[in-house]
Amino acid sequence: MALRLAGRFQKMSDSALLTLYLEKRDMEVLGVLYERYMQLVYGVCLKYLKNREDAGDAVINIYEKLLTELDRHEVGDFRPWLYVLTKNYCLMKLRADGAARRKLGELKTDAGFFMESSAEMHPLDRDNGLNDKALEDCIKSLKKEQMNCIRLFYYEDKCYREIAEVLELDEKKVKSHLQNAKRNLKLCLEKGNE
Repeated sequence: MALRLAGRFQKMSDSALLTLYLEKRDMEVLGVLYERYMQLVYGVCLKYLKNREDAGDAVINIYEKLLTELDRHEVGDFRPWLYVLTKNYCLMKLRADGAARRKLGELKTDAGFFMESSAEMHPLDRDNGLNDKALEDCIKSLKKEQMNCIRLFYYEDKCYREIAEVLELDEKKVKSHLQNAKRNLKLCLEKGNE
């Protein structure tokens, strides 16, 4: 029976299907209408997103977006309206992806991203006139794990993951050792300045 109904819908015009969908909210009707242009939607998505998997995901997301957008817009001719909706969706996705990549790039270059707070930055990161001998003495006074983490992080520019691999530790443990080492260095240096 459902196949026979779907067959009946196939012969209807776009505007008739759209009117029927808006009156009855029948998802089958919207499915038939969207299926007519799925290849067009996929092609536009592939053109903009340059990736088959992303284009396939976009086809599904755009169908879901139709549910809200059809209520918000008066659609005269479905095909060109769907094309514009698809193009705008792709452009917004590219913009969001680009912003996310830029933000990640900023975070990776931001020293605060790898440390809990800038107030607890390594003494070498601040221009506070410390002499190297006092700092080196304080580093040598740290526990072995803390000292190794500090040297790898600050002197060899390794990230948490790389330090964890070198020292065969969990990343959370590396983070903990670095936090404790920074605190201990700060206390040691303050004690030396008294």
